[in-house]
Amino acid sequence: MQDWMVAGCRGGAKACGEGGSGGMEGAMVRSVIGKQLERVRERVREAARRAGRDPAEVRLIAVSKSKPAQAVREAWEAGQRDFGENYVQELLGKAQELRELEGIRWHMIGHLQTNKVKQVLTVVQVVQTVDSERLAAELSRRARERGERLRVLIEVNVGGEEQKSGVTMGEAAKLVEVVKGQGGLELVGLMTVPPYELEAEEAGEYFERLRGLRDALGGREVLPELSMGMSHDFEVAIARGATMVRVGTSIFGERG
Repeated sequence: MQDWMVAGCRGGAKACGEGGSGGMEGAMVRSVIGKQLERVRERVREAARRAGRDPAEVRLIAVSKSKPAQAVREAWEAGQRDFGENYVQELLGKAQELRELEGIRWHMIGHLQTNKVKQVLTVVQVVQTVDSERLAAELSRRARERGERLRVLIEVNVGGEEQKSGVTMGEAAKLVEVVKGQGGLELVGLMTVPPYELEAEEAGEYFERLRGLRDALGGREVLPELSMGMSHDFEVAIARGATMVRVGTSIFGERG
């Protein structure tokens, strides 16, 4: 596992940020999110063990889309460090409000337009949705301007759905080579979102396709990360090799 993926909460309650103010209502919210987060962590651990994998190989990304910054804070206080956001303005607002939270890592997991790249790079550590040469070039340009090396994943539209972003399976190899040749970018893996209406086991076919594509493009040594699986199917994704799972509802509750 790469150094940047090492979990960030050790040293007991104080180090993990537990406690603090907020009154009875805040404590109840913390308790609910904390308990749900721990349930998801246990499900991740159990899914990894069933698949004969080390649970430490799987990173949980808490998807806080449409949830208030306070909910993110509660999850951070329970030890969570990686958070995913789909929308640029929501990401920027939360990152600003929560800028004092030590060790927090933001993942851009929604479609990213090139004209938003400059803003996004002020807060994110990972962009999981690179889907074009144009976007890769702009990310590279802005990362080099900042003197940084940005970790990115290529989004693959495994299901071939017209309404979704992502390169096709056939286009992926070319984009991998383009991204690898861009300064300022570190290509770490592939990401996909299968058709949402599928049952968990049906989604497994799409996860296997992404894993097969990764293997055809050089395997784990070249593309160590596979970001796949959400609240309703992340255990199946782990069985198929996911190293990142993006879970929102099971942690934060249904979106309004």
